[in-house]
Amino acid sequence: MTTAIIAFTAKGALLGRKLADGLEGTTLHVPPRLADDLGEAPYSRLEKWVGTHWEEADYLIFVGATGIAVRAIAPHVKDKFLDPAVLSLDEQGRFVISLLSGHVGGGNELAVQVASIVGGQAVISTATDVNGLFAVDVWAKKQGLVIGDRTMAKVVSATLLEGNPVGFATDCGVDCPVGLTEKQEPIGIWVSAKPGASPFPQTLPLLPKSLTLGIGCRRDTSKEAIVQAVKEALGDWDLRGVFQVASIDLKAKEPGLLAFCEELDVKFMTFTAEQLQAVPGDFTPSAFVASVTGVDNVCERAAVLAGGTLVRSKWAKNGVTVAVAERMIP
Repeated sequence: MTTAIIAFTAKGALLGRKLADGLEGTTLHVPPRLADDLGEAPYSRLEKWVGTHWEEADYLIFVGATGIAVRAIAPHVKDKFLDPAVLSLDEQGRFVISLLSGHVGGGNELAVQVASIVGGQAVISTATDVNGLFAVDVWAKKQGLVIGDRTMAKVVSATLLEGNPVGFATDCGVDCPVGLTEKQEPIGIWVSAKPGASPFPQTLPLLPKSLTLGIGCRRDTSKEAIVQAVKEALGDWDLRGVFQVASIDLKAKEPGLLAFCEELDVKFMTFTAEQLQAVPGDFTPSAFVASVTGVDNVCERAAVLAGGTLVRSKWAKNGVTVAVAERMIP
């Protein structure tokens, strides 16, 4: 996790340095007029600094007036599930305000950590925190789960804030969190990698990252062709449940595959033909694939070797083959 700190005065820069020393993976930038004297990196323009670090950093910390931070980030704010967390603290470190992405982005937790470093008070205003209630986005992030329906996530929070119970069910062995009930309720949370299930009248699905895609393709296959084949192979399975992609080492630098994995933000691993051929099990053989790669099946064998049980056999479309394996959660 990376943190970018910006300070606007000498006193603020000294506090920023204290923070940078206390937080791993942190950079600090100060006005050019102070950079040489303080031995810190300068920033040229505030707008440019925010634009650059908005895309690159997980957390942004402004040491100075909150109004400066609000105006600086306003053009960039789009989505609480994607925006970095933003904190603002005064140059004396009295109050550390979690401004943006307090839950999903981890801003609230960072505010508490920063306050402990500078000896100040964390200021957190999210309703579930203020009322000491279960926060589904925070819990899902800690569990490595993906929120399957943002609208229902809001309904769950609103239900809890109104003092009404929210149910919980799972087929993944996850313990029911404090604040929810395993009783049947009108509104509930369902943790499962299986598609289509909805155990409550109104259900918020939370998806574990449990799926491995085994992919084979012709040389220079486009990312778009891979995306189309993967979506059809997954069927009702949710693409957001994928946590890794596997293939043969001949495809280690395949542009379309690399672009697909980058867009999905998942790990890409490859195996040799010998490793794939040694995988035990019954797989869909292809004499043509064997003549080209040295192994009779790439996608199914790669998916299983990467980890998991095969749940979707070889699916072929436009020169792309896809298989799906599922790992146990937890």
